[in-house]
Formats: sequence, structure tokens, C-alpha cells
Amino acid sequence: MKKYTDIKTAVIGGSGIYNIEAAEVLDEININTPFGKPSDLITVCSIEGKKIAFLPRHGRGHFLLPGELPVRANIWALKSLGVQKIIAVSAVGSLKEEIAPCDFVMPDQIIDRTHGRESTFFGSGIVGHISFAEPFCSCLRSNLLTTLKNKSSVKIHERGIYVCMQGPAFSTRAESLLHKNWGASVIGMTALPEAKLAREAEMCYALIAMSTDYDCWKEEEKGVTLEMVIRHMNANVAEIKNILPALIKNIPEDHNCACTHAARDAIFTDRKKISGAVRKRLDLLYGKYL
Repeated sequence: MKKYTDIKTAVIGGSGIYNIEAAEVLDEININTPFGKPSDLITVCSIEGKKIAFLPRHGRGHFLLPGELPVRANIWALKSLGVQKIIAVSAVGSLKEEIAPCDFVMPDQIIDRTHGRESTFFGSGIVGHISFAEPFCSCLRSNLLTTLKNKSSVKIHERGIYVCMQGPAFSTRAESLLHKNWGASVIGMTALPEAKLAREAEMCYALIAMSTDYDCWKEEEKGVTLEMVIRHMNANVAEIKNILPALIKNIPEDHNCACTHAARDAIFTDRKKISGAVRKRLDLLYGKYL
């Protein structure tokens, strides 16, 4: 297997995005990590002359529930390829009238309503606490927004609060109204712990959220159905695949934002107390700090 360590950008595809037709496929990589196997093979592609990594979040054929995703393995695997920036794409429900089905949202905040998910690389012999006040990379968000506004044919919402629910069932009406009353913009099931682990791995992470429905807070809506989600999701997928080459092309090569040293002052554990096994497990991520 060819060894890659120079791939700067990755795309994590959400529901309905299992490949990138516009890309030239260079390789498919089966990576073992200290945290198990990633969701699927990682495809190395060439888009607009740039080498990128593509990972289908739920696996090709969509066989992993949101709560089953091996997110630590996914992020570690991408980091091992040299990835510095992650463009994540995800289907969401809208919690605001002005965010219509098929609109795109670039969230800048997130609320965690998940439970029982492996959400950190720390633990088992090492304690660390990263800053997560701004959960999405502002530099990458700004870059993607510029391209989306210039190239996309859909309505783009520049900010928003993403509620990450556990799933896999959709919300009850009471839950939907609660989240709406919090001032949240969209609801999904996969942005956490993905965004948090990317920050711990010192990678830029931004999410393009694609609205598929109004959740179930609207009284005139009978609730979210899979048929409704799939219909709008297919339109969203066609749009994001069309715009993806421009998004990739316009990402700058430099990597000098605060994300690059997010874990520099995060480790609390006395270095003398960190075992060899822990150092080996986390060498890719924190070797320079240990």
C-alpha cells in the first residue's frame, strides 16, 4: 500500500454522499488505527489538481448509525494522511422558518444532546482539556462561505446553531419545540463528536449543513418522514457535488490558524506519569507535546 502523508484536505460525506463523481480516483486506502477501523476505505482523489481524501461517514451503502460511527478512527486516519482541513457535509432538519428545505447553513455554534459516544482522544492514562468555545474553524468557514455565495445556486445561511441529537429516531414535537425555543437553527445527528475530535487533533473543521425538512415543530407538518428527507437530500447532494470542485480549488494551502495548536496547552497530566503505551497510542496527535 502506498504511504500518504501529504494530503492537506479531506471531505467527510454525509447521508447520500458516498463518492465524488468529479474526482479522479488515485487510490483507496484501508487504514488501521489505535481506535479501530474507520467508517470505510478512504479514497484518495484528485480535484482541480489538488490531492484530497474522501471518507463516507456512514460507509458506502449507509450501514452505520450516527451513534455507531467510529469517529476517533476516522479523524486519526485522516490525520495520518497529513490532512489539515476537513470539509464536513451533513443533512439536517431546520428549526427556523427562514431556513427552508434545500437551503445550506454554515453553523458557527453547536449544542451537544448526544450520549454514550466516544468523544475524546484523552483518557486511559492522560488528561487533556481543549478550548471549544468556537467549535467550527472560523478561517475555513469564511473561505467556504465565500465560494458558496459566489458559486452555489441555493440559499446560504452564514451562521447558525446546530443541535446534535442522539438519534436514530427523529425528534418528538416537544423536543423540536424545545430546541427551537433555545434559538437553535438546525438539528442533526453527526457533527459531534466529529468537530470536537478534529479540534483535539488540531485540524480545521467546518460543516456545510444541508436542510432536508422542518423537523416537526411546525403544526401543519405531520412530522419528518424518510421519503421527505430522501427527496430533499437528493437535491442537496446534486448541488454540493456540483460545487465541491470550486470549494476544493479555493482552499488556501497555508495552515496557520489557531486550530493548528489547539492541544498545545491542553494536557494536564504530569509527563512523567504518561506511560509508554499512551505515548505510542497518541504519538501522531501529541508526540510533539509529550
